[in-house]
Amino acid sequence: MKKTIVSLGFVAMMILSASTVMAQKADDSEKLNVSLSLNHDAFFGFNPSMAVSYPVSSKADLTAYGIMWGAGTARAWGNWTEFGLGVNFKAGNFSINPQIGFTSGSLLSSGTANDGIIGDGIVPNLTVNYDNSKFLGQLYAGYYGAFTDNTDAPTESTLNYAHYWLNAGVKAKSWLAVGAHFEHLYLAGGKINGGGTQAKTDYYQWFGPFVQLSKKNSGMRFSFGKDIDAGAGTSSNSDFYKMTFFTNL
Repeated sequence: MKKTIVSLGFVAMMILSASTVMAQKADDSEKLNVSLSLNHDAFFGFNPSMAVSYPVSSKADLTAYGIMWGAGTARAWGNWTEFGLGVNFKAGNFSINPQIGFTSGSLLSSGTANDGIIGDGIVPNLTVNYDNSKFLGQLYAGYYGAFTDNTDAPTESTLNYAHYWLNAGVKAKSWLAVGAHFEHLYLAGGKINGGGTQAKTDYYQWFGPFVQLSKKNSGMRFSFGKDIDAGAGTSSNSDFYKMTFFTNL
């Protein structure tokens, strides 16, 4: 019942957002901003994403996003996919974008033990960007909570994760930015079938520099360095990398 009610509410949000946009003049589609990111990293593999925004005032945009996690490592997680909606608020050089997403797959609902399902997990998340003529930075924080318990054996468990990163840099040239990136992923808990909960477990803590090359609204960023808790987590590796190709369409 909970899954049905929240799913219906999510659909209602999409319909309301779509009706708001459709109520505008036809040529208002030019106001729609669409950005595409082709991402690859040492943990998730290939995970392309798209973000869409539509201005509703000088200080706020409706936003939507989608991530195809299943193109990389998450093929083993029921072809994991994430879709969400939110609002972006503008304040000077800051943009503050709270969103809520839902996943389809099997990672959160059964720890990949069973089939992928729609409504696998719920993802409240926040992205804060800073950008001016000299500096740029981003904070992301998301909680991946099991929305459905799809376990069917005592050894199986739902899983919840926390994922966040912070990066900041300086624009050395109009086409070149350099800075530092920190990122942390950990298992935040989960309900074990038959009783008990999962203990908090670190997966990685990445830290290192990044270099970004861009022309107008397109470019690439490469972040690299060390997993500073290598050997202490369940999925730690000695090195990390993140490669992103990005463009506004």
